[in-house]
Order: sequence, then structure tokens, then C-alpha cells
Amino acid sequence: MSDKELTTEKLKEFEQIILKERQASEELIRELDELQKHSLKDSSGDLSSYSLHQADLGTDTIYAEKRVYYLNGEIEKLRKLNLALKRIYDKSYGVCEICGKQIGEKRLHAIPYARYCIECKSADEKKKKKH
Repeated sequence: MSDKELTTEKLKEFEQIILKERQASEELIRELDELQKHSLKDSSGDLSSYSLHQADLGTDTIYAEKRVYYLNGEIEKLRKLNLALKRIYDKSYGVCEICGKQIGEKRLHAIPYARYCIECKSADEKKKKKH
């Protein structure tokens, strides 16, 4: 894509993409939260689902940790999606926060909450690896 700003039509298109992803994230967060609540309820004294074998208990713990990991990831994604919506509304969406150039549409379709163009993101990742 050239250095031209995104048109109002394109901004509306990306707004719909982000809103759809945000809804999916919110649903997944609710589902993971419900699973976690049920898991905690089961571990709080309901012996009918209590793991009696150490291996089963370990497996239950691993699943609980994975749910927390996924839940935290989705919460972070939701935060990024909300920030992307804010950028759409203030007309700064699609502009790299490092160099100020337009972020390519292909990148925005792949990662609608992207804040950096591919060149700046790559340079940032290389710098992080060095430290």
C-alpha cells in the first residue's frame, strides 16, 4: 500500500473487522472464565469430580494453568482491539507509531490491532532479542 491515508470506507471496513474480533474475544473470555469458575468450584469440596490420583490432579492443574494463560492472552488481545478502535475513531488508525508511515493493508487484515509497520516491528523484535 502507498503512503496514502486509509479512506473512510476502509476505516469502516476495519472497524467492522475489529468489532467482530472483539465480540469473539469477549465470548471466549466468558467461556474461559466460566470454565475456571467451575474448576474452582469443583476443587472447593465437591468430591464427585475430585481427582484421587496424583497424575489426574497434575493434569487438572495443567489444564487450569492453560485456561489462565489463554484467558490472559484474550484479555490482552481485547485491550489491543479496544485501542485499535480508539485509533479508528480519532483517525490515527493504520499509521505506524514509530515512523509515522502507513501500515500496509495486508498487515492490518492479518493483525487489525497492529501499531507498527512491518519494518519497524521487525526492527523492534531484533532489538528485543539482543537484550
